[in-house]
Amino acid sequence: MSNFFEGKTAVVTGGSGVLCSCFCRALAERGARVAVVGTRLETAGAVSDEISSSGGIAMPVACNVQDINSVREAEKQICDAFGPADILINGAGIAPASACTTKERADEQSLAASPEEERTLFNLPSEVFREVMDLNCIGMFNVTQVFSQKMAGIEGANILNISSMSGISPLTKQIAYSASKAAVANLTQWLSIHLAGVGIRVNAIAPGFFLTRINRHLLLNEDGSNSPRAQKIIDGTPMNRMGSPDELTGAMLYLCDSSASSFVTGVILPVDGGFSAYCGV
Repeated sequence: MSNFFEGKTAVVTGGSGVLCSCFCRALAERGARVAVVGTRLETAGAVSDEISSSGGIAMPVACNVQDINSVREAEKQICDAFGPADILINGAGIAPASACTTKERADEQSLAASPEEERTLFNLPSEVFREVMDLNCIGMFNVTQVFSQKMAGIEGANILNISSMSGISPLTKQIAYSASKAAVANLTQWLSIHLAGVGIRVNAIAPGFFLTRINRHLLLNEDGSNSPRAQKIIDGTPMNRMGSPDELTGAMLYLCDSSASSFVTGVILPVDGGFSAYCGV
């Protein structure tokens, strides 16, 4: 396998998650030194150990991306061990059921429903909405602010954010997650302009539907079969299935490889099996 990231330092937040752990492994397989950043050192360590046992170079780092001091400490640990980041992937994110509405559309019963009966726009606590926005958007801002300063001027330096197709067209029920990912997409474009002046490219991937830990509650029944929502998604996806995590890897490698995408910045790349192209009729 080509080592075209040899000598590069890659920092991946959310690195112990289903999608970003695939990114960590793929980058390490191609020669990068990978900092697997996660909320819990134990889960980040499991991914890091797997990479190391396969001959790659990785280190686990515990970090709360919502806490700027935690981010600064993580950056110091990584810089001391591997040097400044060449590649930064902002993948940390949540989509809790508590921040979703129960129904796609409000009705008369929704107006007076208690949270125990139904989660609605009218009874969703602002604290729950804020938690999703803080982690998915403010967390990305914190990490970018801290790491990009030392990335400035490094040849080929680039940042890849993980947005979502729900950031382009909001998903029903997913009020907080969709808003947060729209913010990620918009901030990606802003950063691509701002950081071009110091030689840092900034892009994003907008995944369609991939089964992960954070969306299983919406897509699978207790017996593991597709929920009605999952079937609706598949019916609206021309490729007639959900994606597998490794199908995001090619897009990630392309956007992170400065030799392949040196003139690409400000892009929000859909990887969605055609979902965004299909209008439903």
